[in-house]
Amino acid sequence: MLTIKTVKKLMMTLALPLVAISVNADANTGTDGGKVRYRTAMVGEVNMFYREAGPKDAPVVLLLHGFPTSSHMYRNLIPELSGSYHVIAPDLPGFGSTTAPPRGQYEYSFDNLSKAVEGLTEVLDIEKYAVMVFDYGAPVGFRLAAANPGKVAAIITQNGNAYEEGLMDAWGPIRAYWQDPSQKNRDTLRALLTADFTKFQYTHGTPADRLGPDAWTHDQAILDRDAELQLDLFGDYKSNVALYPMWQAYLREYRPALLAVWGTHDPFFGPAGAEAFKRDIPDAEVHLYDAGHFALESHGKEIAGVIKNFLAKKLK
Repeated sequence: MLTIKTVKKLMMTLALPLVAISVNADANTGTDGGKVRYRTAMVGEVNMFYREAGPKDAPVVLLLHGFPTSSHMYRNLIPELSGSYHVIAPDLPGFGSTTAPPRGQYEYSFDNLSKAVEGLTEVLDIEKYAVMVFDYGAPVGFRLAAANPGKVAAIITQNGNAYEEGLMDAWGPIRAYWQDPSQKNRDTLRALLTADFTKFQYTHGTPADRLGPDAWTHDQAILDRDAELQLDLFGDYKSNVALYPMWQAYLREYRPALLAVWGTHDPFFGPAGAEAFKRDIPDAEVHLYDAGHFALESHGKEIAGVIKNFLAKKLK
């Protein structure tokens, strides 16, 4: 078995440098020579991991991932935006490389996920930003926007829901758990944490030749770490639905610039949820794609182009 001592001796023998790997290491990405930096920041008791790219003095774009992924889902979008914007993409507590206290010492709720992201913006001294939300990132982002309307310059939602009509039949087992949080109903939801279901979230309604297995393999590793905290978040999602009227009132009152880019075959958040934004923001842009839940994964180039055009018009 190779030990650290053996490796060091081997390096010295080969006259090669022994490199210490840091979470702050830079990685060249994209054709424009932009760099993504991998950083961490303490936000209370949570050590937030985030990806950062683009000029520090450029307008900020905050990218919030959803279930069951991490900032990894934005790995291809970040280089597209980093030429003109300061991009920040954190991992939410319970996901990716962010570390938080274990379940029982830390409540895995959407209120706490939102507090962690808000705390990160304060640590990084971000006073104004556009926010892109997806899936779980939507209730986090809309909490932030409703609480700090002056800070959110624009909203981009990719299958990030804020309307009852956007909730599809696939929510049935989770709704049953909201109504009766029994152990039986909780255990039923474990099927939503399996490798087959994770793959289904990517492949349902999406052209097969546009997908690779990397993403759902990455996501499954996250789910396998602690099923119970994921079940806690399923249960707490009802708090988001209860806040829909408040978020809609925020949209009507403040009319933030809003872009919806939506996979029409999403089994969880249907296209009616995208169209509903126009009810409260009549000039909202809505673009629908022949894609599933992870539209950014299968239609990244098309969606990136629409996002860049939107931001160029709305974010100065």
